Amino acid sequence: MTHLRLAADYLLYRMRAFKLHGVHSPFIFDLYHNVLHHSGHFGAYDTVEALRHQLLSDERELQVTDFGAGSRSIKQKSRKVKDIARTSAKPAKYGKLLFRLVNQLQPNTILELGTSLGITTSYLAEARKNGRIYTFEGCPNIARVAWDNFKKQGYRNIRIIEGNLDSTLDEQLQQLESIDFAFLDGNHRYEPTLRYFESCLHKCHENTVLVLDDIYWSAGMKRAWQEIKRHPQVRQTVDLYFVGLVFFRPQQPKEHFTLNF
Repeated sequence: MTHLRLAADYLLYRMRAFKLHGVHSPFIFDLYHNVLHHSGHFGAYDTVEALRHQLLSDERELQVTDFGAGSRSIKQKSRKVKDIARTSAKPAKYGKLLFRLVNQLQPNTILELGTSLGITTSYLAEARKNGRIYTFEGCPNIARVAWDNFKKQGYRNIRIIEGNLDSTLDEQLQQLESIDFAFLDGNHRYEPTLRYFESCLHKCHENTVLVLDDIYWSAGMKRAWQEIKRHPQVRQTVDLYFVGLVFFRPQQPKEHFTLNF
């Protein structure tokens, strides 16, 4: 039933989605042309995908602590690294999108709610080597593998915050002046997603960009996405089906776009 619902949601998304000629906002038009559908190649893609390739053949078993909604396909508490890489890591298409967004915007302070093995974090780090990246992971065993990956890759601007996001996020936010970019992938349920969004909102400014993962993952996530769109501080959103982009630029009219990606 879940697969049928997701397929139906995707069909509706494709029916609603604009292509480039249907976008009239200059800001969104530029984003669509120069970032979302940029067709060039970056060397960072090869670096991070080589890491993914290694992890997809990693036979190590980890005892997993899961504070979020968990994996749809793997329910065991003991999981192989290669299975976590296969089911939990964002596909290359979306990791590359996050790279292009950060590469274009050059944010100084980046948050990632949900490190997993660090593939997406690596895309963020490759795009902004002089920025500060705070990535949150609930499971200490997974965090340890991610940290080893960051050391091997030579990333020096990443800090992993371990533990339950319900406590670690607000504690870390108190130490930050502002957030320039955040990728929210830490929990796929309605109430925590809205709570994390509200927590981050206190540190957002007009040029902050938030990216929400899996906005169609469940009925709760779809409901959370709709509420975020209606929030008075949110000016523009972009629905790309698997992820949603949130902007706070006050000079822009309040608009919501569903774009083909």
